[in-house]
Amino acid sequence: SAYNTPKQPVVRFKRNKHHKGSIYCVAWSPCGQLLATGSNDKYVKVLPFNAETCNATGPDLEFSMHDGTIRDLAFMEGPESGGAILISAGAGDCNIYTTDCQRGQGLHALSGHTGHILALYTWSGWMIASGSQDKTVRFWDLRVPSCVRVVGTTFHGTGSAVASVAVDPSGRLLATGQEDSSCMLYDIRGGRMVQSYHPHSSDVRSVRFSPGAHYLLTGSYDMKIKVTDLQGN
Repeated sequence: SAYNTPKQPVVRFKRNKHHKGSIYCVAWSPCGQLLATGSNDKYVKVLPFNAETCNATGPDLEFSMHDGTIRDLAFMEGPESGGAILISAGAGDCNIYTTDCQRGQGLHALSGHTGHILALYTWSGWMIASGSQDKTVRFWDLRVPSCVRVVGTTFHGTGSAVASVAVDPSGRLLATGQEDSSCMLYDIRGGRMVQSYHPHSSDVRSVRFSPGAHYLLTGSYDMKIKVTDLQGN
């Protein structure tokens, strides 16, 4: 069958030595015209791109505000941002930086985390969730712009570093994946932890909701993926 002899997909665009170090994260802007990358060379690069012809359409924009490895980045969705506001974070000063890629200028440096930031998620056009080695998730509102809530990662005990964060499509539920093999579900509007459970036997490195938020998909260093039913009791 076709599954036994996988066909290699066609590479339409390639850029060698795009960074001077390992690339940790990539993001595609909502309009599809910008490619962003973050590296342990401490630079964020944004490449103007035509997705129809698969060609770069201009020189790189290079941003040097970080003083450590960039671990995650994401574009803001929604008309408020014009599709060109980039969020980036990682090691070093533990700040989250927002950048207007159309104007090529930095907007905000959001401080508060006390450990490396490992994960970012954006929703509703102005909200950011960040997960950190400091064992917290922070919510940020770019209309303010500042941290509007700090969420711990355990019912009891010391908590764990947060390796992945996601918010469901309704903006009501936060999910985290943590380095102690646990996941947490948090009611954003109610301001309370709903559940903490251990679906894996090692670090949970990625969590994502299904489109209707009936299920949570998780992936772990234990080589397993799991789909958890969130509607059951």
